[in-house]
Parts: sequence; structure tokens; C-alpha cells
Amino acid sequence: MKKQFNRMRQLANQTVGRAEKTEVLSDDLLQVEKRLDLVKQVTHSTHKKLTACLQGQQGADDREKRSKKLPLTILAQCMVEGAAVLGDDSLLGKMLNLCGETEEKLAQELIQFEFQIEKDVVEPLYELAEVDIPNIQKQRKHLAKLVLDMDSARTRISCPQICTILWPKK
Repeated sequence: MKKQFNRMRQLANQTVGRAEKTEVLSDDLLQVEKRLDLVKQVTHSTHKKLTACLQGQQGADDREKRSKKLPLTILAQCMVEGAAVLGDDSLLGKMLNLCGETEEKLAQELIQFEFQIEKDVVEPLYELAEVDIPNIQKQRKHLAKLVLDMDSARTRISCPQICTILWPKK
């Protein structure tokens, strides 16, 4: 009980900022802690918005899986099928076939672009928001606990010296 009381008193002293506060927990570090939450929220919302903008199926590593649900690919297939129905000799058939091939190339470029965006932007944002920042916050809490332990040890070390000075043994 006495140990818990001393621990709470030390925590209160550190919070208030008395002179015995350890230098490890400086004001700059406390300000960084406050900004971490803001950075986490911003990266999380940016990640959500970016993944919502991507047209292909996110997370699919296979080009075929992505291209099946892409509107450009579906349109290109319809144009090529329409050209096949009209025949290759007609001018409209040739035009539909050419448009279908162009749409297919555009779809492949879009898929390549989305792969690159996911690799370069979306995955690092997710890593930052969901892994790195929580680890920093966890380490910060652990550091605060260790600082309390260090202050407690300092208090216990200095107490016998003060006690012997104030109340010398007879």
C-alpha cells in the first residue's frame, strides 16, 4: 500500500513538473506524443481515401484478378466482341476492334499505375498508421514506467542517507 502511494506521488510530481522530474521526459517529448495521435489519424484517413480511389481490386497481386473487375477491361471486351459480331471487313468492326485494343492497353497501364501507387504510397501509409505509431506509443508508455522506477530507486537510495542524517543511530 505504501509502495503504491509513493508511486502515485511520484507520478503526480512528474505530471505537475516539480524540480525532481527526470530529464528523460522533456517537454519536447510530451509535445511529440500529442502530435503522434494527429499523425496517426491523418495517415489512416489518407490511406482510406487512397484505397477508395483505386479502381482495381486492392490487395490482389495477380493482374488477371484486377483486370476482371476493371471497367475499362469490361468495355474493351465488349468492343472486341462487337467487332467480331460485325465482322472484320466492315469499317465499324475495325473501329470497334481498334477501340477495344486501345481500351485494353489503357486498362493495363491503369493496373500498373495502381500497383505502383499501392507499393510506394498506400502500403507505407498503412505501415506507419497501424504498426509504427502504435509501437512508438507503446515504447513511450514503457519509457514513462521505467522513469517512474528510476525515480523510485533514486528516492529509496537518498532516503537512508537523509534518515541517518536526521535521525542518527545511538
